[in-house]
Amino acid sequence: MNGHIFVDETKERGLLVVAVAVLPSDLTAARRTIRSLILPGQRRIHFHKERDDRRRQIIDAIDTLSAQAVMFDAKRHTNARAAREACLVELVEHSAKINAARLILERDDSTFLADQRLLFEQVRRAGIAGTFRYEQMRAHEECLLAVPDALAWCWAKGGRWRSSVRHMISELRQV
Repeated sequence: MNGHIFVDETKERGLLVVAVAVLPSDLTAARRTIRSLILPGQRRIHFHKERDDRRRQIIDAIDTLSAQAVMFDAKRHTNARAAREACLVELVEHSAKINAARLILERDDSTFLADQRLLFEQVRRAGIAGTFRYEQMRAHEECLLAVPDALAWCWAKGGRWRSSVRHMISELRQV
């Protein structure tokens, strides 16, 4: 695949991590689509701050992208750190399985160093250190981080929002 995987999470009702894979040949079009949704004065799309009509517009646009989404549900973990670590381990394994070239996580300063250490260890363990890159970026630095942000929000919100994105999720893994 050699795709790029964009990752964000929600901590509402337990940790849920969403990984969206986009093929290199689709990156330019996907970025163009998402950038077209950023309003004047906005640095990025932050889904939970959008109005419902904008949320529907964003979800409709995401639905047109050539992307595959996988969710990692860590609700069974009572410890937040253990939940995050379990998700990161699964993310690296998933990345290796689909032969991804790059993993881009939304940066969380409170977990940055621990995430870097764990990612380094897991990438080496998976045997993909020479062919795989991972980065932690701010959402305004990579517009495609809006995609997992939106999917995670909709899934956690439930009801009609979950129904509106259910068909975009290719797999839901319990970790």
